[in-house]
Amino acid sequence: MRIDWSADIEYRNTRLQQASIEAYSAEWPEMNAPEVWPGRAFTRSEAETGARVAVINTQMAEQLFGDADPIDREIQMRGKPFLVIGVFTDNASFLSGGDRPKAVIPVMAAVRHLGARLNNVGLAVKPRAGQDRDAVVDQVTAALRASRGQRPSEESTFAIITQDKLMETYNSIFGVFFLVMIALSAVGLLVGGVGVVAIMMISVTERTREIGVRKALGATRSTILWQFLVEAITLTGIGVVLGLLAGWGGSAAIRAATPIAASVPPLAVVAALAASVVTGVLFGMMPAMRASRLDPVIALRHE
Repeated sequence: MRIDWSADIEYRNTRLQQASIEAYSAEWPEMNAPEVWPGRAFTRSEAETGARVAVINTQMAEQLFGDADPIDREIQMRGKPFLVIGVFTDNASFLSGGDRPKAVIPVMAAVRHLGARLNNVGLAVKPRAGQDRDAVVDQVTAALRASRGQRPSEESTFAIITQDKLMETYNSIFGVFFLVMIALSAVGLLVGGVGVVAIMMISVTERTREIGVRKALGATRSTILWQFLVEAITLTGIGVVLGLLAGWGGSAAIRAATPIAASVPPLAVVAALAASVVTGVLFGMMPAMRASRLDPVIALRHE
């Protein structure tokens, strides 16, 4: 059983405004499996009687108590004292609020002292080992419908969310992010390619006489073509190296400042280098072709 709530939490002169509060039944440690240390989780007796006890996460402990021991200290939730009996390490991800200060209290304590309502409650069901998940979902659905007195023809007035549905939601969200990043990357490559064309065209114009001299000395069209293609690839390669260095620096800064384990995967490095080569060839081809087609006599007359 779970209720999500929020309230101002105070300890002496320190206040956390609208801090996250999660109210659970006594089975919370079995469902969420947090690492509670120091201290302990609340007992079944404390949960059933609505005892004003709280287990806070490490983020809240640091913000309220600093380096002091938070165990057996009273914090205020909506003016009601709650005794801190434990500190836990939140195993939730940063997307689900694992990096925010949070307090866990008994459900009945939230109802009696914080104004929470049982009609906002959520239930978490963990099948026993060896049980079929779909069969358990059907049993839970039947039990909830029976407790609400719903007839077979009526639609369920509740929703059951499984891990598969959560993964579908996450995949759809990250799928949109992926498409957006692909679109932005494509625009970036296009802009970079236009820049490569402009720089190489200027280079061809400024080196027209040099190209004429090389052709007069026996350089073939393919030699001139490859010369400017290599220059274009080198230009895009320098940009990729600078981008990778910025990416490594940014990931290191994120790792140091946040709980996100940011890194630059080796496959991304290979893809970036390959994209730089392709971009250099595609957008450097037109200036290179122009340079290779110059007439040596006209090129030698260029000032």
